Amino acid sequence: MSNGAFRAILSDHMKSAYELAMERLSKSDPASSKPLTAEKRAKLAEIDKVYKGKIAEREIFLRQQLEKALTGQDADEVSKISKQMASEKSRLEEDREAEKDKVRSA
Repeated sequence: MSNGAFRAILSDHMKSAYELAMERLSKSDPASSKPLTAEKRAKLAEIDKVYKGKIAEREIFLRQQLEKALTGQDADEVSKISKQMASEKSRLEEDREAEKDKVRSA
């Protein structure tokens, strides 16, 4: 058997790391591989919409605060607000994912 033929056979039988991980995940959590119903997809979309609004609302408010701090040339306040923006966005994204996980597992 030539080297090229061997590689062709080998590539047909080898799976990517992603495929292997997905197989392990489906074996450890059979519910995760169930297709979502239209109702669940709608709930997930609504959750995304709500949290997108919450994130935008906080960003607008905090950007206004950041502008005030920049205008006042308060470096400590600028740093504090920047960290708060990142923290709040991260927290809201985690909350969103937790809600979506509840819908998926219901």
